[in-house]
Amino acid sequence: MRHRHGYRKLSRTSSHRAALLKNLSIALVEHGRIETTLAKAKTLRSVFEKMVTRAKAGDFNAHRAVFAKLQDKKATKKLVEEIAPKYAERNGGYTRIIKTRQRRGDSAEMAIIELV
Repeated sequence: MRHRHGYRKLSRTSSHRAALLKNLSIALVEHGRIETTLAKAKTLRSVFEKMVTRAKAGDFNAHRAVFAKLQDKKATKKLVEEIAPKYAERNGGYTRIIKTRQRRGDSAEMAIIELV
């Protein structure tokens, strides 16, 4: 039973899961929308939306906090200076998940996660 369990493990160790979510976040910042499995998209949404909320402040500390998560200067700059100001009046809900298909190889549910 997984009652009240706080997160998805995604069949990975904690360091592998952190690296996966970091790379998915960078890809989402660069491209605006990515296709991944539904479980990864749902996990990415919670991580990414917290980053956008932090980046909305736009100050030096926001840059530091976002860079600590992303560890990519170009993606951090784009997130804090271009993406986050678009959501200044919005209280959450910065991403949209659209279910697309089932992957042919393993029949995993696929989804597109995009910036609103």
